[in-house]
Amino acid sequence: MTDERTLLLENASPKNSVFGGDVNIQEALQKDIPETDEEKKLLRKIDLRLMPIIWVMYILNFVDRTNIGNAKIAGMPGDLGLDDSQFAWALSVFFVGYLMMEVPSFDISPSYHVGLGCSQCCHGWYPYLQGIGRFPVRPGCIEAGFFPGVLYLLYCWYKPAEIGKRFAIFFSAAVLAGAFGGLLAGAITQKIADFHGISSWRWLFIIEGVATVCVAIVAKFILFDFPSTSPTLSLEERQLTTVRLLAAGVESSSHHDGNRLNHWQAFVATVSDYRTFLFMFICVCIIGAATIQFFIPTITVALGYETVAAQYMTIPIYIIAAIFLNIAAVSADRLQERRWHVTISLALACSAAVVCVIVTNPIVRYIMLCFVVSGIWTSIPLVFAWMSEIINIPAEKRAVCLALVNSVANLSSVFGSRLWPSSTAPHYTFGWAVTAGCLGFAAVTAVLIPVVLKSIPPYVTKAERELQDRKDAMGADAQSSEA
Repeated sequence: MTDERTLLLENASPKNSVFGGDVNIQEALQKDIPETDEEKKLLRKIDLRLMPIIWVMYILNFVDRTNIGNAKIAGMPGDLGLDDSQFAWALSVFFVGYLMMEVPSFDISPSYHVGLGCSQCCHGWYPYLQGIGRFPVRPGCIEAGFFPGVLYLLYCWYKPAEIGKRFAIFFSAAVLAGAFGGLLAGAITQKIADFHGISSWRWLFIIEGVATVCVAIVAKFILFDFPSTSPTLSLEERQLTTVRLLAAGVESSSHHDGNRLNHWQAFVATVSDYRTFLFMFICVCIIGAATIQFFIPTITVALGYETVAAQYMTIPIYIIAAIFLNIAAVSADRLQERRWHVTISLALACSAAVVCVIVTNPIVRYIMLCFVVSGIWTSIPLVFAWMSEIINIPAEKRAVCLALVNSVANLSSVFGSRLWPSSTAPHYTFGWAVTAGCLGFAAVTAVLIPVVLKSIPPYVTKAERELQDRKDAMGADAQSSEA
């Protein structure tokens, strides 16, 4: 038995209230045999119930967020009289709301998706707000909690060795949403322009908003709860789910467990840990560069394609990125290595962006654009999986850390949305140069993170120490009762 497993046994409560006090967790851990047929069957059940619905929800989440790029080349700025600055502010308002609500609201309940879908429909019918530049007000506060909420949910169900591949599958929805969004935007722009007197870009918001609402209603009856409270699992399955996570060194949060940090304690523990800010910096750089997603249709137009063709030409970019993402995720899980997978992905994207600064040939730039997007989209899930492995306990701290890092990182999109003004067309040298710089800084940071972690121990707050003391006391009580 490993030292890590011994520590888990010592700190485990003899009776777990999650199971009504009928399950001896220490005994279950001692008898646990990993990779049994029963565990594999349970894992398949979790996968089939959890992964498809969050995958579809994230596709719609991402399409709803990025369709403003397709709406731009479909005539939205001309209809609303928007200049480059006003369009940039349209994106900025979304990310300010995203930052404000990320930490207090991470949640993936279907009611969130209903609200998001309704807001998208409203963009089609009433897409501007007088007095604030007449641009669409993107409700970032509505969808702020979805991404970190899903991350937290996955870490409540899967072992660290199982996370990377599944998070890549989930995140590939965002990548494929770009292809799906381009396909849908091209079809709408081409087939139903001015249908019933409504502009094609308005139909983008209306159709995608309705689809989001429909999926939210279905998700209400499908989406898993947490392992300890899920009514879709039997008592034995809930026990096995919890034990397999404990045996893997994962602290799975339980809403019925008094031994946990409250929200404020988790927040203080998060901001007191310098590791949070290391990952925050690398994510700020990556997400700042990732704002290219909103301008890919604009960039493809600058390469010489017409509006409809430009929307269709976004499809191969995202398909290639999805392939890169899943290959890297499988490799990272199999090798149990994150650092160099992140670094290589970022270095590839940085190099491709540098080529776009130097070379103006449209074909070369399109190929390099594929590599830039692939590198960015591959690195994001790898970085979050890496962060969750390093800052993994207490579970409440991990959840707040994911939300805080994601929210601050998305704030970089405020400046990122100003990297591609039409005044720099058709070469967009400024945007490519800043993108290359962000990706370069992120790659260097990824290389240095393990060095820094070995040199500087993380700060542990008083609440964290007291929580660990309570767990130690529970382990001692359990041993004395058995003796």
